[in-house]
Amino acid sequence: MQIKSAKDLMVYQRAYSLAMDVFRASSSFPKEERYALTDQVRRSSRSVCANLREAWSKRRYEAHFVSKLTDSDGENAETDTWLDFARDCGYLAVPDHTRMHALCGEVGAMLGSMINNPKPFILKEQSAL
Repeated sequence: MQIKSAKDLMVYQRAYSLAMDVFRASSSFPKEERYALTDQVRRSSRSVCANLREAWSKRRYEAHFVSKLTDSDGENAETDTWLDFARDCGYLAVPDHTRMHALCGEVGAMLGSMINNPKPFILKEQSAL
């Protein structure tokens, strides 16, 4: 399959799935966490996808591409941290945490691979006719 957009990337699909899992799970967090933990974990999980889309649009310049991938990776690590807090505060069941933590690990590994080897994703300059 030819990749036509960031949405076609497996890493994007996994990150999006994680963000939706986070949304569903955080819906049951206590109301007093609405502007704290709930907001933070939702924002960071969504930012993984948003930064991936930005990275994809900057593939003409390797440094910009890697920079946005690095931002995405950082947001993924932040999401994993918030998930730990949610589990330890008793808001997230251990099996749900285990599943989402594993998904964070997969996303992080894929992002790391892209960061370490960006060349296959960089747009090639087209020569003038």
